[in-house]
Amino acid sequence: MALGAFLGVLGSERSSVMQTSRLNCLVLFIGATFAFAPLPASDLETMIDRARGYVGTEEAINAIRSVHFVGALETTEMTPEGPRHVTAKLEIIFQTPYRQRIVVTRGDRTEITALDDFEGWQRVDLGEEPRRWRITLLGKEQIRRLRANTWENLAFFRGLDERGGRIEDLGLVQTGGTRTRKLAFVHASDIVFYRYFDEDTGRLVLTETEKGGRIKEEGEISVDGLRFPSKIITTNILKDGSEREVVVLFERISINESWPDDLFAVPPVQSR
Repeated sequence: MALGAFLGVLGSERSSVMQTSRLNCLVLFIGATFAFAPLPASDLETMIDRARGYVGTEEAINAIRSVHFVGALETTEMTPEGPRHVTAKLEIIFQTPYRQRIVVTRGDRTEITALDDFEGWQRVDLGEEPRRWRITLLGKEQIRRLRANTWENLAFFRGLDERGGRIEDLGLVQTGGTRTRKLAFVHASDIVFYRYFDEDTGRLVLTETEKGGRIKEEGEISVDGLRFPSKIITTNILKDGSEREVVVLFERISINESWPDDLFAVPPVQSR
């Protein structure tokens, strides 16, 4: 499943709740890596077929137009008194072709990060008073990463070449004791998702990013015959070289709900 790509969102440098980043390690040790010959193009397609087949049928996957996640996230933030455990409510919506909305609520503070095709924005509500909020338009590089993140969570590993990217086979590797096939999903030279698939079953074992982030999916929630993870553990490299872990626990997942345009569009300046 492609949900490992939270790094670009959950790790946004603009997000004070999740100063992390796919988004996304205590939880996984990567064993020694042994590279073998890359797959021919036909075999690469076979591997992608296997990965998609682990998620669900082609008919079910191709019918997906939106995915809605509701849950919570847990992380640790540094304070003058030392590390402090943080929990927050989380809601995520992905909608084709390039729409995304993530809402993080912690106490009376709410952060909304959204993408509407080529426009991206973030709004922070600081409390219950009507005037205590601010909105920021996201820059070009942030929007590029959000678009890649949205594709990763809706395309299920196929069709990147049609979007101007490519998929590279990097050979067989041992990943935590599992024989995996490493594929690079290259959206641009600075936006790459390295995905490790179980060679036999197609299960996504691990995702890495070009920035060194590591993302592992655990558990399972079945929705209309499709497999989604119930837990995502993301470890990110911060600017000072330290690591921070974000754990996302999903309570509910639904697909193909209809969402209004204004949910993703940049809000009017006068709005609450």
